[in-house]
Amino acid sequence: MPHRTARTGRILVVDDQSANVRVVTALLERHGYVVTAASSGKDALQAATGEVPDLLLLDMMMPGMDGFELLAALRELPGFRQVPTVFLTAAQDRDLLLRAFEAGAVDYVTKPFMPEELLARVDAHLGLKLTRDRLERVAHERQELVNLVAHDLKNPLTSVLFASEMLSLPDCKPERVPRYIEIIDGSTRDALGYIRRYLESQERASGAKATAATSTACSWLLETLAWLVSRYKLQLEAKGLRLQVGALERDACVAIDALVLRQVAENLVTNALKYARDGGELELLARPGAPGYWQLVAQDRGPGIPASRQRELFKPFQRLTEVDPANGLSSGLGLSLARQIIADAGGQLWYEDREGGGARFVIELPEAACSTSAN
Repeated sequence: MPHRTARTGRILVVDDQSANVRVVTALLERHGYVVTAASSGKDALQAATGEVPDLLLLDMMMPGMDGFELLAALRELPGFRQVPTVFLTAAQDRDLLLRAFEAGAVDYVTKPFMPEELLARVDAHLGLKLTRDRLERVAHERQELVNLVAHDLKNPLTSVLFASEMLSLPDCKPERVPRYIEIIDGSTRDALGYIRRYLESQERASGAKATAATSTACSWLLETLAWLVSRYKLQLEAKGLRLQVGALERDACVAIDALVLRQVAENLVTNALKYARDGGELELLARPGAPGYWQLVAQDRGPGIPASRQRELFKPFQRLTEVDPANGLSSGLGLSLARQIIADAGGQLWYEDREGGGARFVIELPEAACSTSAN
């Protein structure tokens, strides 16, 4: 016998003739499909409140609510508009069949039907639907990757642009030239590092490269603070922002890759660059958190974030203010991605109003056992 691929999929079968429902249900279940059966439009709408099916098999002519009315009602429900529909009908009227396609059906099967014909049509349309779903998932995942790469490249490229602009000024201080060159060099290397990490993650996801989990990844908080100061002090000064750093008496190690922690932390600093008022202050500090955890904190004395916007703060494509100070260069993805990255590392990222006024963002991560810090 020829080999058949295992069938998968959920099908909603609706027919007012109980004998038809039994025959169709038995046929489909025998071939691996999960079937939900209903004997009327009303019962079908009640059944539709559960999981969205992959295919609808609807009797065209039913008392009360016919197949056309039922299909129109189902298509108003979340997730049903893209579900393929096959009508079951004893009618041979050409206008009625054309009406079925106009209503959104992809096919019809006439009664009495041959089991092989019904199964072949179900297989074909379910196969097309599941293939389309897979393609949409792949497209969505690729778009998410593009968003991630674009967002994470934006920060180092912005630093390169800043240093380049400073070097081009006629009154650029000679003693700062080496520092600007360091910013360009470091930011370029960071950008290349981000790209390399994304490529490696894609290789792991596709099974092309077996790599152990990054459970041993760790970062030193004081080293992260020092990097932030080195990278952004001049940019903060150019914006008229004072930078204050509160250090621990001893360094602390947290369970996250150092490059990843830099990415998240610089999102908080670049938000201050974009949204803080000129002449303000940004304070960065490391401190103990909950037992077994350490915190990296970025806080200011600005206006803070209105309570009405705090609930939306960590959703994708949300900005801290209605006006985008980056002139369209901000994707609104930063805080959403940052929170997800920290959560994946077993930590938390949250916002709180600062006592006495201002905003405070807190990164809290589990402590890790690291080799000796350079500090």
